[in-house]
Amino acid sequence: MQNAPKMTDTDALKRNRTRADHVNGLFLHEAALEEVQDRLSLVNRTFTKVAIVTGFPEIWRRVAPQADIVADKDVLDLKAEGYDLVLHCMALHWANDPVGQVIQCRRALRNDGLFLCVCFGGQTLHELRSALAQAEADVSGGLSPRVAQMGEIRDLGALLQRAGLNLPVADTLPLKVTYETPWHLMRDLRAMGEANALDGRLRRFTSRALLMRAVDIYTETFMENGRIPATFELIFLTGWAPDASQPKPLRPGSAVTRLADALGTQETTLKD
Repeated sequence: MQNAPKMTDTDALKRNRTRADHVNGLFLHEAALEEVQDRLSLVNRTFTKVAIVTGFPEIWRRVAPQADIVADKDVLDLKAEGYDLVLHCMALHWANDPVGQVIQCRRALRNDGLFLCVCFGGQTLHELRSALAQAEADVSGGLSPRVAQMGEIRDLGALLQRAGLNLPVADTLPLKVTYETPWHLMRDLRAMGEANALDGRLRRFTSRALLMRAVDIYTETFMENGRIPATFELIFLTGWAPDASQPKPLRPGSAVTRLADALGTQETTLKD
């Protein structure tokens, strides 16, 4: 039986993360971290056993210093029903099997445990993806994988239900960062550890002609007020391991109050 195709070259991803600027390059992780902390502060619960799945443990440990830090490998080192909170932080967009990642996190939760994930969504770097695709078509007449295809919010939200999590919520936070030139954006992506780690990428240097054409297209198409914009979409996924104490939807037809009474309006019978 053939192995399933891989999206991510895990060795390249590890290499990119090692070369990241862990002092100045992780500003998007900082923004995501603040959002996660704000969301957890709204949960009326004290978490006693926490796991954090991430490729950047030094920054995400700040959420819960005593947490178990788990590398975002295909098989997660998580104890079954061992945690009341599992965080999956800025790594799901590189997962070869995102469904499997969420299912493994669900299995690691105790009853009524919380799963919270933050990752890049499908609108991330859409400007760069468009410019590179057009440039490659112009220069070489073809296309190659250069920017990872990240999940849309509807598809990512569906992972929560497929994993058996209750009360699923998916929401998005778009961020726009501006740069002096596209070259500054590309430099920042390397500093973030988010350079191309696709398994199907070309294993040779990109030609200068292609890069120059991409820079021209990016500038001509997207420049705003003398600056180059880059979109980064953060998607947050939240779900709870099932428990009898959780609210349940009412059975259809069990309502005891008329909708018209609740709205304070007059009910009109429709003609056949």
